Amino acid sequence: MKTFFVQFKCEVGRTYDVASELAEAEIASEIYSTAGHYELIAKFYVDDEVDIGHFVNERVAVIPGIKDTFTTVTFRAF
Repeated sequence: MKTFFVQFKCEVGRTYDVASELAEAEIASEIYSTAGHYELIAKFYVDDEVDIGHFVNERVAVIPGIKDTFTTVTFRAF
């Protein structure tokens, strides 16, 4: 299982819409609103054979209201 995080920049006024769409899609394990350069961050788990780039492009970044994403791939939890 691979774990990664995606931060989201949303179109003005669409942050809650994006968060709701992510939650309804049931593809993220956790979704948080944030302050700073990005409005949201979400934690994802995918099987080892799943390509993270394809997953983000095909399942995540297509959600309406997302302007930009920043993906962080993780290696080990402490």
